[in-house]
Amino acid sequence: MSVRELVVLGTASQVPTRHRNHNGYVLRWDGEGILFDPGEGTQRQMLRASVAAHDLNRICVTHFHGDHSLGLAGVIQRINLDRVPHPITAHFPASGQRFFDRLRYATAYRETVPLRPAPVLRSEVLYEGPAYALSARQLSHPVESFGYRLEEPDGLRMLPERLAGYGISGPDVGRLRREGALRGVTLEQVSVPRRGQRFAFVMDTRMCAGVEELAEGCDLLVIESTFLDEDATLAGEHGHLTAGQAGRVAADAGVRHLVLTHFSQRYPDPEAFVRQARAAGFEGELTAARDLDRIPVPKRR
Repeated sequence: MSVRELVVLGTASQVPTRHRNHNGYVLRWDGEGILFDPGEGTQRQMLRASVAAHDLNRICVTHFHGDHSLGLAGVIQRINLDRVPHPITAHFPASGQRFFDRLRYATAYRETVPLRPAPVLRSEVLYEGPAYALSARQLSHPVESFGYRLEEPDGLRMLPERLAGYGISGPDVGRLRREGALRGVTLEQVSVPRRGQRFAFVMDTRMCAGVEELAEGCDLLVIESTFLDEDATLAGEHGHLTAGQAGRVAADAGVRHLVLTHFSQRYPDPEAFVRQARAAGFEGELTAARDLDRIPVPKRR
C-alpha cells in the first residue's frame, strides 16, 4: 500500500536541545523518499525513526546554515556505505556549491552510489514526472534560501455506480481510461476530476512572495515558526517567521494541515506557537512538530 507521510527527524533552530535535534525531515511519497535539510545528527535520527538510506531518492537543502546542512556529510557517506542501489539527486542553492562540495568530501570514503548534484539557480520547476513535480521558490534570508513544493498531477476518480449503470466493468474500465471512450460512453460520463495532492516545505525566511506561492492550496505545509509574535521585530531582523505569520499564511492559502517547526530554544512551551497560529485565523489541522513524529498527508477530500 502506498504511503504518503512526513517523518520528522529534528525540529530545533540554530542549536539542538535536550529534546530537539537539528532539522531533518523525510517526505515518504509512495515508493520514494525526499530528505529535507539534514542538520547535524540526521543519520542517527534516521535510525531512530526507522528510515534507511535505501529509502532516499532525493535530498533538498533550503540553504547552507549549519542547522540545515551539517548532516549532509554523514548522510552522503551512509548512502555509499549501504550501497544504495539507485542514484540520489541533491538539490541546493547554486550559490552554496562550495559548501555542498566540502560537505560531500568532508572525509575519505569510497563512492559507490551515483550522487547527482542539481543546484537551484532560481524559482523554477526542478523535476517533473508521472508521480509528482518538484519546484523551488526563492525565499528571503541573510543567505540565499529556497523553499520546495511537490505537486501531484490532477487526475480522475472513476464512479463505480455510473460504470455499473453503463455495464462497464473489469478490464473495460482500464480501456475506457486509456482511450477516453468505450461503446459510446465517454470518460467524462463516468468520472469526476481528482485534484492532485500538494506539499510544501518552507524554512528560514521572512515574509515574501515565495512563502505565499509555496503554501497556496497545500494539503500539508511544513513551515518554520522560529519566534513568537511578541518577537516579530527580532524575527524580521534575522530573516525568520513568527507563529502568527505562519498561521496567517496557511489560512490565506487554504492549507489543510499546518506543521510548525524550527523552534527557538528561548521558548519552553510549544503550545504557545499553536495558540498564536490559531489566533491568526488558521482553522485547519495543526501540529507543533516533535522529533520522530510521523504526520500523514491528509486524505483527498
